[in-house]
Amino acid sequence: MTPQEAYRWLLEHSRETACLASFARLAGWDQATYTPKKGHAHRAQMQAALAKVLHQRATDPRIGEMLAVVEGSDWLGAPESVEAVNVREWRRAYDLQTKVPERLAVELAQATSEGEAIWQEARPKNDWVGFKPALKKIFGLTRELAEALGYQEEPYDALLDQYEPGATARQLEPVFAQLRQATVRLLERLEGSARKPNTAILRRFFPRAAQEAFGLEVLATLGFDLEAGRLDVVAHPFMQGIGPGDVRLTTRYDEGYFNTGFFSIVHEMGHGLYGQGLLPEHFGTPMGTEISLGIHESQSRTWENLVGRSLGFWRHFWPRAQEYFESFRDVRLEDFHFAINAVEPSLIRIEADEVTYNLHILIRYEIELALLRGDLSLDEAPEAWDAKYQAYLGIKAPEIKDGLMQDVHWSAGLIGYFPTYTLGNLYAAQFFAKAEQELGGLEAQFEQGEFAPLLNWTREKIHHQGSRYWPRDLLRHVTGEDLNPQYLVEYLTRKYTALYRV
Repeated sequence: MTPQEAYRWLLEHSRETACLASFARLAGWDQATYTPKKGHAHRAQMQAALAKVLHQRATDPRIGEMLAVVEGSDWLGAPESVEAVNVREWRRAYDLQTKVPERLAVELAQATSEGEAIWQEARPKNDWVGFKPALKKIFGLTRELAEALGYQEEPYDALLDQYEPGATARQLEPVFAQLRQATVRLLERLEGSARKPNTAILRRFFPRAAQEAFGLEVLATLGFDLEAGRLDVVAHPFMQGIGPGDVRLTTRYDEGYFNTGFFSIVHEMGHGLYGQGLLPEHFGTPMGTEISLGIHESQSRTWENLVGRSLGFWRHFWPRAQEYFESFRDVRLEDFHFAINAVEPSLIRIEADEVTYNLHILIRYEIELALLRGDLSLDEAPEAWDAKYQAYLGIKAPEIKDGLMQDVHWSAGLIGYFPTYTLGNLYAAQFFAKAEQELGGLEAQFEQGEFAPLLNWTREKIHHQGSRYWPRDLLRHVTGEDLNPQYLVEYLTRKYTALYRV
């Protein structure tokens, strides 16, 4: 068999597998949105059956045979060519998948599907006792997964590597430490300011129908293709890319608080733009796949914060917001802009401001890392959570639903995922600075309703690259330098010292 023939087999196999994975994602989206309560048990069985089929395809010995034919062939061309990238990532995925026993893959799929359903039921009731057995099972299976995947220093690295290729806990420590120190210093300055925003203007009445209509208008204006996507309501917002032409966004609305619905829409839209920006001709291959969750998060945080909380953005959209919401008609734009950028410790991660957000992530990262290391038991986790919130943010959740049980991630088996949120913030600031340098005057463009230049820049530089570069390599390729926390620190300092006049 020639290398070309082997590559064609791998290409067809990969695309067929991707179509089956699309069914699994569609089933997961449906479970979070419209599945009847009594249908969750069967949905878990469906997901387990799909996971078995997908695992069998991912570990098919013929993949290894075909890769052996192609690898090392001069036909592949340069390391960054489409074919070379696909073969490199197929090899990485195959080596990882073949380390995971089919029994473990199936058990994890079923446990997490059941766990999400239990979480949805237990969280509103503050039912930690009812939720804990499911979470304990998921953490146990995840430890097995880490051991099966293998690692050089500690189990957590095996999990983190699935979401952020090449990243390790040791690498995160100095970056997170620098960001933590700078955040604390900035918070001290802001807390000393006598100038405070009037956040009460965000807690008036905002009809759900108006929130949805305004959100859809903003999505379309920013460049999200609503003929290739949709917006639905869930308990915990997420984006799910089903495949080319089908990217699902979700949000949740609070008629008594503007930020909840609007900024989750724009945040998930950032993820959705990445999904819509992948080249459809590469669907089902690494070149048509997002490289990491950190890079993915950089896109959502760019649009939510760097764009969506900018004054230029709201100078454009404020007249429309006042038309949609009677509650805003007596509010000055400057007061609204200050209010949506208020810095105030809060309990809910997805509603946190830019300055304190990373402290929420550090708490989750430190707890899951301690759980994986065996330094903390699950029974001790709620108390540890409360202690860290008290120490880092000076607050404590009165109910566990707004404490340790507020996120869906652990019930979904997404352990090792949380650091990618802070990495996303770091990447976003660095990418945005480069875009500003190359495009110039971005905020002035936003004020004129011109969002296409930034979107087209990110599509060319990031989305269309698929998995050509690993995260840190992509950052170097786009910006010319390695990860530098100072871009985020300087952005936050510049913006918030001006708002708070300190």
